Amino acid sequence: MTHRRISKRRIALVGASVAALAAGTLTITSANASEEAPSFKSLSATSASELATKLSSSVKGEAGAYYDASAKKLVVNVVDDAAKEKVEAAGAQAKVVEHSLAKLDKVKNAFGGENRTAGTSRSVDPKTNKVVITADSTVKGADLAKLKKQVAAQGDKAELKRSAGKFTTRIAGGDAIWGSGSRCSLGFNVTVGGEPGFLTAGHCTEAVSSWSDSQGGGEIASTEDGSFPGDDYGLAMYTADTDHPSEVNLYDGGTQEISGAGEATVGQTVTRSGSTTQVHDGEVLAVDATVEYPEGSVSGLIHTDVCAEPGDSGGALFSGDEALGLTSGGSGDCSAGGETFFQPVPEALDAFGAEIG
Repeated sequence: MTHRRISKRRIALVGASVAALAAGTLTITSANASEEAPSFKSLSATSASELATKLSSSVKGEAGAYYDASAKKLVVNVVDDAAKEKVEAAGAQAKVVEHSLAKLDKVKNAFGGENRTAGTSRSVDPKTNKVVITADSTVKGADLAKLKKQVAAQGDKAELKRSAGKFTTRIAGGDAIWGSGSRCSLGFNVTVGGEPGFLTAGHCTEAVSSWSDSQGGGEIASTEDGSFPGDDYGLAMYTADTDHPSEVNLYDGGTQEISGAGEATVGQTVTRSGSTTQVHDGEVLAVDATVEYPEGSVSGLIHTDVCAEPGDSGGALFSGDEALGLTSGGSGDCSAGGETFFQPVPEALDAFGAEIG
């Protein structure tokens, strides 16, 4: 039987009508400088992400973090001196801020539920220690006036930004996959109970049950499960004898091996591969962002300034050999620039009991 090579990229629906929201960047305000600045460890983005995860669960008073790529250091927001000492002892730079993460999360959640506005996104920006609400071009008139009033009521804990484009679901990451007249991108190849499959966007698996590696071609995989809205991840299992390497298509004749999954960190440099726009780089602007699609909210997303276009949905977001995200949605394009949101891979792996490979 002939083997067909499929990269691990999430699938993007060309005809998807779901609109995604943009999320704000996590930021940290500066603390008063001491006479003798404490030392901090020089860290890779991966090491910084691991340290950030450790500190977020072990340090009471931690209020968000981001990676300073130029200085190769992890910057951690804190709200008291005790937390500051623990963060500095661990080798990160601590900055004292006014608002705790719990307080900012409460503000962020206040814009959901009955108060949700389609065409918006929200996230905590650790660099500014605020909640950033982003409204796309469809938010106007009475809806925009209401949103401005809601943001103003939060004082210095929130700010409103605008996106010139319209947030829609995208595809990003790897080889094209087809089904039901739609095209998405394959995210990452995985195994479930020893059987091969792949991850892609949940809005893709919601619409497609049978997948091919060419338009109108024979089935190579079938949708097994997925979640959208709420989350945006889906799983398809291979039904044909198809080569399924643990790698991402770089569209230059080469590939990037993927050995595992990791958590994204604000400030981290990342790469996206997709079947429409191929490979593009950018930076993580925020994590745990919420987007308001017409179908409902999707939470816990990675917000980046990486561009993507229709057909990139489900595609891979990665850093080195680590799988980070699946393309969910965004605005703009790869000519004028844009922003894209990604479903974190670790959450999808946990949901399906899957492993990279």
